[in-house]
Amino acid sequence: MIEASPGETLVVRASAAFERFRGGDRTAFDDLVSMLTPLLWHTSRGQGLDRTEAEDVLQTVWLSLVRSAASVRDPRTVVKWLLVTTKRESWRVSRVRGNELAHTSTPRPDAETDELDRVVAPAEDLPEHVAVRNERDVRLWHHVRELSDRCRELLRVIAFADRPDYAAIAEALGMPVGSIGPTRGRCLARLRAKLSTDPGWAS
Repeated sequence: MIEASPGETLVVRASAAFERFRGGDRTAFDDLVSMLTPLLWHTSRGQGLDRTEAEDVLQTVWLSLVRSAASVRDPRTVVKWLLVTTKRESWRVSRVRGNELAHTSTPRPDAETDELDRVVAPAEDLPEHVAVRNERDVRLWHHVRELSDRCRELLRVIAFADRPDYAAIAEALGMPVGSIGPTRGRCLARLRAKLSTDPGWAS
Protein backbone atom coordinates (compact mmCIF):
# COMPACT_ATOMS: atom_id res chain seq x y z
CA MET A 1 0.00 0.00 0.00
CA ILE A 2 1.18 3.51 -0.82
CA GLU A 3 1.87 5.64 2.25
CA ALA A 4 -0.31 8.73 2.68
CA SER A 5 1.30 12.10 2.15
CA PRO A 6 0.92 14.71 4.88
CA GLY A 7 -2.42 16.50 4.59
CA GLU A 8 -3.97 13.95 2.22
CA THR A 9 -7.57 13.13 3.05
CA LEU A 10 -9.14 9.73 2.65
CA VAL A 11 -11.05 11.00 -0.38
CA VAL A 12 -7.85 12.17 -2.08
CA ARG A 13 -6.08 8.87 -1.43
CA ALA A 14 -9.08 6.80 -2.52
CA SER A 15 -9.53 8.88 -5.66
CA ALA A 16 -5.91 8.37 -6.66
CA ALA A 17 -6.12 4.62 -6.07
CA PHE A 18 -9.39 4.40 -8.02
CA GLU A 19 -7.90 6.29 -10.95
CA ARG A 20 -4.92 3.94 -10.99
CA PHE A 21 -7.28 0.96 -10.90
CA ARG A 22 -9.30 2.24 -13.84
CA GLY A 23 -6.04 2.90 -15.63
CA GLY A 24 -5.16 -0.79 -15.45
CA ASP A 25 -3.22 -1.04 -12.18
CA ARG A 26 -4.84 -4.04 -10.50
CA THR A 27 -2.82 -3.61 -7.30
CA ALA A 28 -4.52 -0.23 -6.83
CA PHE A 29 -7.78 -2.04 -6.13
CA ASP A 30 -6.11 -3.83 -3.23
CA ASP A 31 -5.03 -0.41 -1.90
CA LEU A 32 -8.60 0.84 -2.21
CA VAL A 33 -10.01 -2.18 -0.37
CA SER A 34 -7.41 -1.89 2.37
CA MET A 35 -7.96 1.79 3.08
CA LEU A 36 -11.78 1.81 2.87
CA THR A 37 -12.89 -1.56 4.25
CA PRO A 38 -12.74 -0.42 7.93
CA LEU A 39 -14.99 2.55 7.09
CA LEU A 40 -17.45 0.45 5.07
CA TRP A 41 -17.41 -2.34 7.67
CA HIS A 42 -18.51 -0.05 10.47
CA THR A 43 -21.01 1.66 8.20
CA SER A 44 -22.63 -1.70 7.49
CA ARG A 45 -22.51 -2.84 11.12
CA GLY A 46 -24.03 0.49 12.07
CA GLN A 47 -27.19 -0.55 10.22
CA GLY A 48 -27.66 -3.46 12.64
CA LEU A 49 -26.16 -6.27 10.58
CA ASP A 50 -24.27 -9.11 12.19
CA ARG A 51 -20.74 -10.05 11.20
CA THR A 52 -21.64 -12.54 8.46
CA GLU A 53 -24.19 -10.20 6.92
CA ALA A 54 -21.75 -7.30 6.95
CA GLU A 55 -19.09 -9.44 5.28
CA ASP A 56 -21.58 -10.39 2.56
CA VAL A 57 -22.55 -6.75 2.09
CA LEU A 58 -18.95 -5.65 1.67
CA GLN A 59 -18.26 -8.42 -0.83
CA THR A 60 -21.31 -7.31 -2.83
CA VAL A 61 -20.26 -3.66 -2.66
CA TRP A 62 -16.71 -4.30 -3.87
CA LEU A 63 -17.97 -6.50 -6.71
CA SER A 64 -20.44 -3.77 -7.64
CA LEU A 65 -17.62 -1.25 -7.82
CA VAL A 66 -15.63 -3.51 -10.14
CA ARG A 67 -18.64 -3.89 -12.41
CA SER A 68 -19.62 -0.21 -12.24
CA ALA A 69 -16.18 1.40 -12.23
CA ALA A 70 -16.70 3.01 -15.61
CA SER A 71 -19.97 4.61 -14.46
CA VAL A 72 -18.30 6.54 -11.62
CA ARG A 73 -17.59 9.65 -13.64
CA ASP A 74 -15.64 11.58 -11.03
CA PRO A 75 -13.04 9.55 -9.08
CA ARG A 76 -13.42 12.02 -6.22
CA THR A 77 -16.91 10.62 -5.58
CA VAL A 78 -15.80 7.01 -5.14
CA VAL A 79 -15.88 7.20 -1.32
CA LYS A 80 -19.38 8.65 -1.40
CA TRP A 81 -20.42 6.00 -3.95
CA LEU A 82 -19.12 3.22 -1.72
CA LEU A 83 -20.71 4.62 1.45
CA VAL A 84 -24.11 5.07 -0.20
CA THR A 85 -23.94 1.64 -1.85
CA THR A 86 -22.97 0.03 1.46
CA LYS A 87 -25.88 1.64 3.29
CA ARG A 88 -28.37 0.70 0.57
CA GLU A 89 -27.17 -2.89 0.43
CA SER A 90 -27.26 -3.08 4.24
CA TRP A 91 -30.83 -1.83 4.27
CA ARG A 92 -31.76 -4.37 1.58
CA VAL A 93 -30.28 -7.22 3.63
CA SER A 94 -32.10 -5.96 6.72
CA ARG A 95 -35.42 -5.88 4.89
CA VAL A 96 -34.91 -9.34 3.41
CA ARG A 97 -34.48 -10.93 6.83
CA GLY A 98 -37.10 -8.68 8.45
CA ASN A 99 -34.61 -6.97 10.75
CA GLU A 100 -36.49 -4.17 12.48
CA LEU A 101 -33.47 -3.24 14.59
CA ALA A 102 -31.60 -1.56 11.76
CA HIS A 103 -33.13 1.87 12.31
CA THR A 104 -34.11 1.78 15.98
CA SER A 105 -32.37 3.37 18.91
CA THR A 106 -31.66 -0.06 20.43
CA PRO A 107 -28.77 -1.68 18.55
CA ARG A 108 -28.06 -5.39 18.55
CA PRO A 109 -26.35 -6.17 21.90
CA ASP A 110 -23.24 -7.59 20.24
CA ALA A 111 -23.14 -5.12 17.35
CA GLU A 112 -20.04 -3.32 18.55
CA THR A 113 -18.45 -5.64 21.07
CA ASP A 114 -18.00 -8.62 18.77
CA GLU A 115 -16.26 -6.31 16.29
CA LEU A 116 -13.37 -6.48 18.73
CA ASP A 117 -12.84 -10.07 17.62
CA ARG A 118 -11.70 -8.71 14.26
CA VAL A 119 -9.00 -6.50 15.77
CA VAL A 120 -5.68 -8.28 15.45
CA ALA A 121 -3.24 -7.37 18.19
CA PRO A 122 0.37 -6.66 17.20
CA ALA A 123 2.57 -9.72 17.65
CA GLU A 124 4.76 -7.95 20.18
CA ASP A 125 1.83 -7.24 22.53
CA LEU A 126 1.98 -9.17 25.79
CA PRO A 127 -1.19 -11.13 26.71
CA GLU A 128 -1.84 -9.03 29.79
CA HIS A 129 -1.66 -5.83 27.72
CA VAL A 130 -4.11 -7.23 25.20
CA ALA A 131 -6.52 -8.23 28.00
CA VAL A 132 -6.47 -4.74 29.51
CA ARG A 133 -6.97 -3.08 26.13
CA ASN A 134 -9.85 -5.38 25.19
CA GLU A 135 -11.59 -4.73 28.51
CA ARG A 136 -11.34 -0.99 27.92
CA ASP A 137 -12.62 -1.42 24.35
CA VAL A 138 -15.65 -3.32 25.62
CA ARG A 139 -16.37 -0.52 28.11
CA LEU A 140 -15.91 2.10 25.40
CA TRP A 141 -18.39 0.45 23.04
CA HIS A 142 -20.83 -0.04 25.91
CA HIS A 143 -20.96 3.73 26.40
CA VAL A 144 -21.04 4.42 22.64
CA ARG A 145 -24.20 2.27 22.45
CA GLU A 146 -25.85 4.58 24.99
CA LEU A 147 -25.46 7.60 22.70
CA SER A 148 -28.09 8.71 20.19
CA ASP A 149 -28.41 7.04 16.79
CA ARG A 150 -26.83 10.04 15.07
CA CYS A 151 -23.88 10.13 17.46
CA ARG A 152 -23.24 6.41 17.14
CA GLU A 153 -23.30 6.54 13.36
CA LEU A 154 -21.14 9.66 13.09
CA LEU A 155 -18.52 8.54 15.62
CA ARG A 156 -18.35 5.08 14.09
CA VAL A 157 -17.68 6.47 10.62
CA ILE A 158 -15.22 9.15 11.72
CA ALA A 159 -13.37 6.93 14.18
CA PHE A 160 -12.56 4.36 11.52
CA ALA A 161 -11.77 6.72 8.65
CA ASP A 162 -8.19 7.74 8.09
CA ARG A 163 -8.25 11.55 7.62
CA PRO A 164 -12.03 11.68 7.14
CA ASP A 165 -13.42 14.00 4.50
CA TYR A 166 -16.28 15.91 6.14
CA ALA A 167 -17.95 16.84 2.84
CA ALA A 168 -18.21 13.22 1.69
CA ILE A 169 -19.33 11.99 5.10
CA ALA A 170 -21.92 14.76 5.43
CA GLU A 171 -23.46 13.87 2.09
CA ALA A 172 -23.42 10.15 2.81
CA LEU A 173 -25.04 10.61 6.23
CA GLY A 174 -27.49 13.27 5.08
CA MET A 175 -26.04 15.97 7.34
CA PRO A 176 -25.05 19.57 6.53
CA VAL A 177 -21.29 19.65 6.18
CA GLY A 178 -21.09 22.55 8.63
CA SER A 179 -22.76 20.46 11.32
CA ILE A 180 -20.28 17.56 11.20
CA GLY A 181 -17.61 19.23 13.35
CA PRO A 182 -19.97 20.65 16.01
CA THR A 183 -22.01 17.44 16.15
CA ARG A 184 -18.83 15.38 16.47
CA GLY A 185 -17.70 17.67 19.31
CA ARG A 186 -21.00 17.32 21.18
CA CYS A 187 -21.03 13.55 20.72
CA LEU A 188 -17.46 13.22 21.96
CA ALA A 189 -18.27 15.44 24.95
CA ARG A 190 -21.19 13.17 25.86
CA LEU A 191 -19.00 10.12 25.48
CA ARG A 192 -16.27 11.64 27.65
CA ALA A 193 -18.86 12.48 30.31
CA LYS A 194 -20.05 8.89 30.37
CA LEU A 195 -16.51 7.53 30.53
CA SER A 196 -15.59 9.92 33.36
CA THR A 197 -18.28 8.35 35.56
CA ASP A 198 -17.17 4.80 34.82
CA PRO A 199 -14.76 3.62 37.55
CA GLY A 200 -13.61 0.77 35.34
CA TRP A 201 -12.51 3.16 32.60
CA ALA A 202 -10.57 5.49 34.84
CA SER A 203 -8.80 2.69 36.75
